[in-house]
Amino acid sequence: MKRMSRTRAVLTGGVAVAAVGTLVAGVGVAQAGEKGDRRGKVGEREIAALFDRWNAALRSGDPERVTDLYAEDAVLLPTASPRIRTDHAEIADYFAHFLQKKPRGEKIRSEINALDADSAIDAGLYRFHLTDPKTGVTEPVDARYTYVYEKRNGRWLIVNHHSSVLPAA
Repeated sequence: MKRMSRTRAVLTGGVAVAAVGTLVAGVGVAQAGEKGDRRGKVGEREIAALFDRWNAALRSGDPERVTDLYAEDAVLLPTASPRIRTDHAEIADYFAHFLQKKPRGEKIRSEINALDADSAIDAGLYRFHLTDPKTGVTEPVDARYTYVYEKRNGRWLIVNHHSSVLPAA
């Protein structure tokens, strides 16, 4: 009987040590994950609001206001031009022409990927409502988009923006 008692005691003690070890390891993992989340990533809402800021700049009709949202080294692959724009002058030129159509954008679907505290990608589908300057007729244009954002000197800027007309299904 004494052997069974000792065996039980050893097993019980071993299970208790294993349980405590698992609990401690689990707490360590949870704490590490929590710290990483607090420091490491930006919120999805904050990134989604960057589109609203960009859309408001479009609605202002001021190409410089729109261009100011792009980093100096940004790349723009625009919806309504075959030219790749790689500096502020080229981006401003594109928007000077595009804004003549009084664009108003609305997101249809958005997939946001916060990479870290200072970079994120927002990709999806949006619809522009464009007005023909000659006729005044407004037409919708569905397009795909990707914005790559970086926080530079505390300010979110677009470093890469691709937009293309959505192909027919």
